[in-house]
Amino acid sequence: MQNRLWLRAVLGLGLALGTACGDDEDGGDDRTPADTGVRDAAAPLDSASPLDSATPDAARDASLPSIVEIALADSRFTTLAAAVQRAGLVTTLTGPGPLTVFAPTNDAFAKLPAGTLDALSVDQLKGVLTYHAVNGRAVSSSLKSGPVDTLAELSAFVTVSGGSVKVNDANVTTADVQASNGVVHVIDTVLLPPNLVEAAQYAGSFTTLVSAVGTAGLAEALSDETASLTVFAPTDAAFAALPPGTLAGLSTTELADVLKYHVLPTEVLSTQLTAGAVNTLLTGKQVTISLTPSPKVNDANIIIKDVRTTNGVIHAIDKVLTVP
Repeated sequence: MQNRLWLRAVLGLGLALGTACGDDEDGGDDRTPADTGVRDAAAPLDSASPLDSATPDAARDASLPSIVEIALADSRFTTLAAAVQRAGLVTTLTGPGPLTVFAPTNDAFAKLPAGTLDALSVDQLKGVLTYHAVNGRAVSSSLKSGPVDTLAELSAFVTVSGGSVKVNDANVTTADVQASNGVVHVIDTVLLPPNLVEAAQYAGSFTTLVSAVGTAGLAEALSDETASLTVFAPTDAAFAALPPGTLAGLSTTELADVLKYHVLPTEVLSTQLTAGAVNTLLTGKQVTISLTPSPKVNDANIIIKDVRTTNGVIHAIDKVLTVP
C-alpha cells in the first residue's frame, strides 16, 4: 500500500475534484466487442480503443531517431531526458517498442513544486515516467477518447474533442513526433495517476456517478489513498435509464447507501472474480457475481473491466444496482 501513497506525499498536489486526490500504479487491457463479451480498460464506451489504429510494428523507420534520442536532441525535454537517464529507462525507450510516449516539456516539469524530482527515489521516478508511456504506436489521427493502459499499469485517459487531444488534464501541444520505435506527443503538464474518483471524472462516461458521489459525501472515502476498493460503476446511460426523479427522491443517506452497494471493500480484478455473493460497503448487503455466459453483477452487465487506479479498480456496468 505504501507504493500507492508516495506520489501525492512527495508532490503535495491535489487535482480539482472536490476532495479528491491521486497517486501511482495500475491500468487496463485490450477489449472484446460489447456484444460478445467484456471490454477492457483500453476500450472506451462508445468507440474503438484509442490504440486500435496504431501503426503496425513493420511500419517503423530505422532511419528515424529513437524516443530517447528525440528527448536528448530537443531543448524542450532536457528535464525529461535527465529523468529518463536517472530512472534507468534509456534501454526501455530505445528498445524495439513500439511505444507511444506523452512527453512533458521543461515547462510542464517546472509546474511541479521545487525539488519534487530530486525528492523521488529511482523507483518512484520510474513510476512517474512509465505512466507517460503506452504500448503501441498511436498517431493523433488514431487516438479516440477512452482509457489506455500505461507501462506503469495504471489507466490514463485520452480525450479527443474538436481536434484537440488531452491526456488526463494535460493538453497535447505537439502531436506525432515520429521515432524509430514509436511516436511522441508533447504535453504541457506532468501526468499524475488518478484515484477512483479522479478516474471516473477523466473517463467522461460517469458524470452522474461523480455528481452523486459528491452529493452523498463519499468523495473523500473513494479518494482515500490507503484504501483498495472495487467500484462497479454505472455509466451515465445506466443512470439515464432510471425512472425520472429517482435520484432526486433519495435522501443523502439513501443515496450514500445506493452508492456503497456498488463498492466492494477490497480490490478485485476481473480475473479474480468468482461466482457467488460478495460483501459490499453497505453493511449487511451483498451483490451476486455471475461469470457465464458473460460477467454480471446482479442483473447488470460488466461492460468495461479493470480500469485500475491508485486506490482500486473500476468495472463499468450498464445498470444501476438495486439495493435488496
